[in-house]
Amino acid sequence: MPIMINRGDELIRISPKDSKKIEYSTNQGRSWIIRYNGSSNTGSFSDLMDSGKEILGTTDKGLFYSTNEGRSWILRKR
Repeated sequence: MPIMINRGDELIRISPKDSKKIEYSTNQGRSWIIRYNGSSNTGSFSDLMDSGKEILGTTDKGLFYSTNEGRSWILRKR
């Protein structure tokens, strides 16, 4: 089951088809659009959390954060 968070008017989730990708929906999950295509730097996501000013993502490469709704990710801790 993909991990999903509600952030403002969007749902944001780890793609159920490829855990390196992040998707979003603006219509309560009826359709999904890829927001982040993944990279070898971030690895595979296993969990997302909304911490207010940023989104935290746990991956197999460490803890990452995003300040732009999941469009890019920065390593916080390995």
